[in-house]
Formats: sequence, structure tokens, C-alpha cells
Amino acid sequence: MTGDTVLSFLPSIDRYIFRLVIVPMLSVFAIAASLLVLDKMLRLFDFVAVEGGPVGVVFKMLVALVPEYASLAIPLGLLLGILLAFRKLGTTSELDVFRAVGLGYGRLLRVPFAITAVLMAINVALVFFIQPVSRYYYEQMEYELRSGALGASIKVGEFTTLADRMALRIEQSEDDGRRLMGIFARVANDKGQVLSISAKEGAFLATTDNPDTIILRLTDGTIVQDTGSQTPRVLTFTRHDLPIDLPAVEQFRARGDAEREYILPELLRIGWSDEQPEDKRDASQASFNFRLVEVVMMALMPLLAVALGVPPKRSSSALGVFLSIIMVVAYHKVNQYGEDIAALGRLDPIVALWGPFFLFAALIVWMYWRVAYVPGGQAIGALEIWFGKMTKRLGRLFGRRRLKIDLAAAE
Repeated sequence: MTGDTVLSFLPSIDRYIFRLVIVPMLSVFAIAASLLVLDKMLRLFDFVAVEGGPVGVVFKMLVALVPEYASLAIPLGLLLGILLAFRKLGTTSELDVFRAVGLGYGRLLRVPFAITAVLMAINVALVFFIQPVSRYYYEQMEYELRSGALGASIKVGEFTTLADRMALRIEQSEDDGRRLMGIFARVANDKGQVLSISAKEGAFLATTDNPDTIILRLTDGTIVQDTGSQTPRVLTFTRHDLPIDLPAVEQFRARGDAEREYILPELLRIGWSDEQPEDKRDASQASFNFRLVEVVMMALMPLLAVALGVPPKRSSSALGVFLSIIMVVAYHKVNQYGEDIAALGRLDPIVALWGPFFLFAALIVWMYWRVAYVPGGQAIGALEIWFGKMTKRLGRLFGRRRLKIDLAAAE
């Protein structure tokens, strides 16, 4: 069933509001996710370059972080989508027309609340199931880069020691490490002799009989063998296979080192089990309540959007847009702090996380009630007046400076 087919079952007013909400909401999703991904991409490129890993690992790590970024972008996109839709209705006087014909805010918010319910379900799946697993895979890939799978442990242009018996240096690498050029190796054999090997090109090949050993196939090179005499033995070759013992890499830990890696059933089992240590129970309960309160708060986003999106009469101020972002980000930071102190056992998770929730919810309900049921009421009316005065003063100040500059240029 297509989107147009679904919309055809809605009344015309609901279809209109749906289009007003969905376009800015998807735009905010895209912008917020892009900014978060781009910021992390630059750091990952630096990290992978330092560790000597392949470029493709960066994109795999970014994909693993998408659920975490999506859980942050969804509430913000929902809020701004509804806010900008009602702001447009308010500034074009369409909202006055709807209310004049008997359509109150409750009726106009029917579609925004339906969208909120769908996004809440998606966010529940993200924060309780998908995000913990994807975060674990991200940590696993980061560990493999740091610990040294071979492609991530040999750095181009530097000497690398392997198995305490070989020093290897590669001058240049192409095709994601499949073609190596300018190779120099210094190897100590079982007899205590030292081989100095140089080759024009080479490539790593896997072996089927021993997974802990790979073959470095060298092309067009020279072997200098130190026999202990004054004259070393020198050999030239067109192709030579040099076995390399892979460094021992410890197996990555199991999922669950941090509470954010637990899915919902695991959080419930650990957080309310008498068999678990008290500190682990506190951390699990804090993580569960933090995720839950972040999702439940989304149910109040439509009310906050209306309270901040509808400007005062004869005003086109965008103060509500900036204030909404500040409020949501500040509330998220308060929740993070509450999770931290609850995880340490200093405060009960109900108090640390649900206390700020009810305070914030009461503020939102009051702001919505002012806009919806008080004639001429505006929750941020005093701030709007102050913001308008400051804007006028700044406008006059910059206008005077521009006039002085113009007069000075004319003289």
C-alpha cells in the first residue's frame, strides 16, 4: 500500500497537516543524521589512518553507529517537523480559520500524534534492541583495528615487528593492500642466521592448512644471508614465498561489558535479579529507565511543538524554534547525568530520571494549556517581547554603523 493510498483514507484537513509535518520532519532527520555522521566520519578516518587499517572499515563503523544517531535524530525531527508546521499555520492565519470553524488544537494534533506513535515504536526497537547490538559490533571493529588484524597492524612506511623474529617495511600499498611495493624484510631463521630480503613487489596470500600463518609472495628481489663469514651469501629471485606467523590476537570480549550493550530482556533480567551484584543491578536499572524515559518523552513532543511553534499575533519571531532545540538538548543532558548518578547508586533511578521527566512534562502541559485555552495566551510571551526589543536594538545599532561607514566612504 503506497503513501498516497494511505493518505486517501484521511480527511482533507488531516492530509494537509500530514504534508506540512512530514516534509520538515524528514528534512531535519536528514540534516541531523548527516551532521552527526560527517563529524564522526572525520574522526574515524583519522583513527583508521593512524592504526593503518583499510578505508572500508570506516564505512562499516559508521553503519554500526547509525542506530545510535537515529535515536537522537528522531525526537528532534519529530519536534521540529510539528513545530514548523504549526508555525506556518499560525503565521499565515490558517490556524485562526481552523479554530473559527470549530477545529481545536486537539483535532489538529490527531495526525501529529499518530506520527508520534509510529516513531515511538521505531525508537523503542532502536534503543532497546538494535542500538545495543550495533554498538557492540562497533566496539568489536575498533578492537580489531587496535589489536592488529594483519591489514591493520602493518603501517606503510614504518618498520613493523612480527612474532619477534621479523622486521618488515613496505614502501607503498595499492588496491587496499592487495599490491605492495618497495618491500624490505629482515628475518631471523631457526639456525640463528639473519636474512635481509628486498623485493620490488609483493602480495599477502592466505593458507588453507594453517590459519595462523600467511604467505608473503615476493617478486623480483634479492636475499642477503649472513652466514657468519666476512662474505655474505647473495641470491636473486623472480618469485619467493616468505611464510609469516600472524601475531596472536586475543578474542574480543563477549557482549555486555557495558549496560548500553544489553537488550531489553537482559536489562530486566539483570536489573531485578537478587543474584546479581548491587552495582550491576543499579547500572542496569539506570540504563533501562534512561532509555524508557527518553522514549516516553516523545509522547509530549506534539504539545511542546504547538506551545513553541505558534507565535504571538502580528509576530513572525522564530524564538520558539531555537528555544525548542535548547530545551530538548538540555533535557537529554539532564537525563544522562541522572543515569550516571543512578548507575553509581547515589540516587534511585525513579528519582534521578522520572523526577526531571515529570517536571519537564508539567512545564510542557502548562505551556500548551496557555496557548490552547487562554485567550491571547503565550507561554513564552515575555521572552518574545524581550527578544523583539533586542532585535530592534541590534537592528538600529548595525543600521547606524552602516550609515557611518557609507558617509565615510562618500567623504
